[in-house]
Amino acid sequence: MTINNLKDVYFDQLQDLHSACTQSMEATTDLGRAAKDEELSKALIAGVNGISEGLDVLKTICATHDLDPKGEHCKGMEGLATEARAHGIKADISDDDARDAVIITQYQRMVHYALAGYGSVVAFANRLGLDDDAAKLQKLLDETYDGDRHMTAIATGGVNKAAA
Repeated sequence: MTINNLKDVYFDQLQDLHSACTQSMEATTDLGRAAKDEELSKALIAGVNGISEGLDVLKTICATHDLDPKGEHCKGMEGLATEARAHGIKADISDDDARDAVIITQYQRMVHYALAGYGSVVAFANRLGLDDDAAKLQKLLDETYDGDRHMTAIATGGVNKAAA
């Protein structure tokens, strides 16, 4: 896609975000299977469900603009997902609590990438006067922040202490 204006940037970033979310959902599923802490495992499952719901919203928004949501491959999230699996699952970690701490770290890196993406598309939608898109995307941004804060609470509430 040739980018000529902010609307083109917006469309490109919607597609990139769709790709990023698809990849992070798969990696989060894998991290959830590897987690030993029950609260962490449940939070990762909730994260997968949230990402799936976000993908549905992104598909809906793309459809309103006759845009293929799969038109882009996010290499940034590809790297983060690869790192999440390498460090959170495949790494030689003998202590389950330490692995859980690593899993949280890797998950939050992917979440922070998504936060940047959602924040950008919200700003673009607002500037373009796409109020319905902006409201839907803002809801996804808020929910992603909530999930990130919940993961921080799990880390500071017990996982990091157990890993120490």
